[in-house]
Amino acid sequence: MIDIQGWAEYVVEWAAKDPYGFLTTVILALTPLFIASALMSWKLAKMIEAREREQKKKQKRQENIAKAKRTKKD
Repeated sequence: MIDIQGWAEYVVEWAAKDPYGFLTTVILALTPLFIASALMSWKLAKMIEAREREQKKKQKRQENIAKAKRTKKD
């Protein structure tokens, strides 16, 4: 079984003895996750913008259809 307490003590000791090396390792380990998060956020923003544009086009089309029907009745 994995000794979590022993591992945690090792990590704390490592962070206390070599803080710059520890922080560098943590930042290097987390960088790909930050990049993936940024890419997914950007992609989601583009998808939301596209959906909003499509909804505006549909709404404008419906307004034009309703307007054309009103002018035919008059």
